[in-house]
Amino acid sequence: MTISKSMERALNEQINKELYSSYLYLQMAAYFGERSFQGSEKWMQKQAKEEVSHAMRIYRFVLDRGGSVKLTDIKAPKGAWKNHLEAFNASLAHERAVTASIHGLVDLAAKEKDKATEVMLQWFVSEQVEEEASVTEIVDQLKLIGNTAPSLLMFDKILGKRGEK
Repeated sequence: MTISKSMERALNEQINKELYSSYLYLQMAAYFGERSFQGSEKWMQKQAKEEVSHAMRIYRFVLDRGGSVKLTDIKAPKGAWKNHLEAFNASLAHERAVTASIHGLVDLAAKEKDKATEVMLQWFVSEQVEEEASVTEIVDQLKLIGNTAPSLLMFDKILGKRGEK
């Protein structure tokens, strides 16, 4: 069964949103890098790469279902934040918007009785729980440590260890 035109359109919009997410996180990485917070920069760079992989996952799915991928303009993200907390709060708000978008896609797939898309989207539903929890933890910790240089420098080192085991 090929993908419906309405689902194809909605998934193409989600590809754009995922690529915008990558742009946003890359801009945040640059913001931190310009301020010599290499750990925060690294964290955001990893996030940017992850968002591209999300876009590519949907891209592949659309093609595998006989649809067409239609890439559109990606808007420029905001380029500056007051501090770490404001940047990570923006990240959290963005992840919540992505979660709402994914949930809308799940609803559309259910309405269209498109089981294949519903199953594929379950991975994204779980991923968004992880994304929001990760950024919420960072926001909560930043609220505790405040905006003092020694605390931020220590926290930056922790953020730079993302993905290390």
